[in-house]
This record gives sequence, C-alpha cells and structure tokens, in this order.
Amino acid sequence: MRRVAQAGLVILLAVAVGIGVWWYMHRPVAVAELTLFGNVDLREIDLAFNNNERIASVLVQEGDRVRKGQALAQLDTSRLTPQLQQAEAQLAAQQANLEKLRRGNRPEDITQARANVAAAQAAAGDARQKYERVLNLSMNSAGRAVSPQDVDDARAAADQADARLAQVQSALALQLAGSRREDIAQATAQAKAAQAQTDLLRQQLHDAILFAPIDATVRTRVLEAGDMATPQKPVLTLAITDPKWIRVYVDEINLGKVHPGMTASITVDSFPNRSFAGRVGFVSSVAEFTPKNIETEELRSNLVYEVRIFVSDPQDVLRLGMPATARIPLNQVAPAPAAGALQ
Repeated sequence: MRRVAQAGLVILLAVAVGIGVWWYMHRPVAVAELTLFGNVDLREIDLAFNNNERIASVLVQEGDRVRKGQALAQLDTSRLTPQLQQAEAQLAAQQANLEKLRRGNRPEDITQARANVAAAQAAAGDARQKYERVLNLSMNSAGRAVSPQDVDDARAAADQADARLAQVQSALALQLAGSRREDIAQATAQAKAAQAQTDLLRQQLHDAILFAPIDATVRTRVLEAGDMATPQKPVLTLAITDPKWIRVYVDEINLGKVHPGMTASITVDSFPNRSFAGRVGFVSSVAEFTPKNIETEELRSNLVYEVRIFVSDPQDVLRLGMPATARIPLNQVAPAPAAGALQ
C-alpha cells in the first residue's frame, strides 16, 4: 500500500509539473512592440502640356533630380509665335484708335474746320450778291438785259454755296463735339477683346514649356521629341521623394495600440544593418481586406486598417514598392484628446 501511495504521489507531482510547464509556455506575455509589414509608398505627378502641339525637346532623363521651376520639356512654337505677333499688332492698333477717340479732335483739325466755314461763308455771300444783281438787272430791264437762264444759274450757284456752308458748319460742330460715347464704348470693347486674345496667346506660349511644379525625381519619360502632346497625355512622371511613408495594415485587435504621432523604426532587406526613423501619421477609419501584396501572420481575408508611417530618408535610398518592416514601441503615451472633443 505504501508503494501504491508513493506511486500516486509521484503521478500527482508529474501532473502538477506538467501543468506548470504548460502554463509557463502559454502564459500571456506583454508585447513590448508591434511589428508590421508593408511597402514604401510616395506620391507621383503626371505632367502634361496644356496645348495640343508637337514636342520639340525633352530636357531631362529618367532618374534626374529636378528643382521647382526647372524646364523639363518644350513644344514646337513655330506657329504660335507669329500668331502672338499678329495679336500684339492688332492690340496696338485697337489701343491707338481708342486713345484717338478719347482725346477727341486735334486743334489743327478744328482750326481747319473753322477756316472751311469762313471760306464757305464768303463764297455763299458772294454767290448771293451775284444772284441778287442778276435778278435786279433782269427785273429792271424787263428781261432784256439778261436771259432767264442766267437768273436760274445765279440762283443755283447761290443755293449751292448755301448748302456748302451748311455742310462745313455741321463738320465744325462735329469737330467741336468730339467723339460719340457709343464710339468710345465700341472701341473700348474691341481693345479689351484684342487684349484678351493677346493674353491667351502669351499664356499658350508660356505653357509651351513644361516646368517642374516641385522638387522631385524623374521616374518615367512617357513621350519623346516628335510625339504629339495633348492635355490628356502625360509627358513625364515625377516621383516626390519627400514625404515618403510605409503603408502597413493593422488588425482590429492591435488597432487601439496605434495612434498618430507614435515613433517607429523602419528596416528593409536592402539595408539589414540600418534602420530609419519613422512616425505614424495616418490611421484609417475604414476597414478593408488585407491587400495581396502585404504579408501578415493572419489570414488574408481578415479585415485590417491602413496605417501610414512617414519615414525620414534624406539620402533617398528607399524606393517605391520596396518591402519594409515597421516596429512600433507600445510603451508610448497616447496624445491627449483635443479640447472640446466629445466625451
């Protein structure tokens, strides 16, 4: 019986030790950091011309670093330049005509009009006197000294002189009155239309050069010299090297552990002995299925949340799509909620 009791005690001790070992192996362990897997991501720009024209030259190569405002490509302007010159000439003519109407008639023109009136008055007075003399002579001689035709001719000459006087007097009145407001308004509208056309052609000539909108790296030359450019066809694709981020995905269990502002350490296989400083900048509020190109320890069918970890890469060694591992220490203090936030 003693041996049986001893054997039972040994069995109980073995079971207790086994349970202890199992508990030790499966005890909950506080995770010090969260490891996530993703890829390097950055923004890209597709640059296209605003004009429809043939490309004259592409000034950069793939991989070139470009600065903001740098010329990257140029269109053929052999047809646009003469159009601009013609528009500028028409604009100058319209502006000169408008200025002429605004200033009114020259003093010399008014002086000439006054002289014409004076000459017409003298001619009308002389013609009227001649007519009166011929008429009196005809009446005093009972029509024997002059013929009726002579009287008619003298009267017609006097009437013509009076009409000429009225004409030059009207011309003088127009000279003194100056330009009509309607004519000035019409000339103003024509000058504005010519200015708008000139500005449009100048902008098109400026748009014939493709400038870099930001510091970036040329990723792809889509079109070459001789190709026909349109606003719908990109000529170059630029990669914005700052900022860069690691696109990772977090499951719902660990979502509450990640918040914007947390620091992270980024590593890539290409530089195994080097880490890059990162910062959580965006946590999606919408769940999605795990993308196929992201490797996680969970099933791909699980719902996850996108997280962007912005990474510092001053030497520009991280490339678009490069696999990366992000390690986020979990002993970081979460930021305080904003003032006025709903409780």
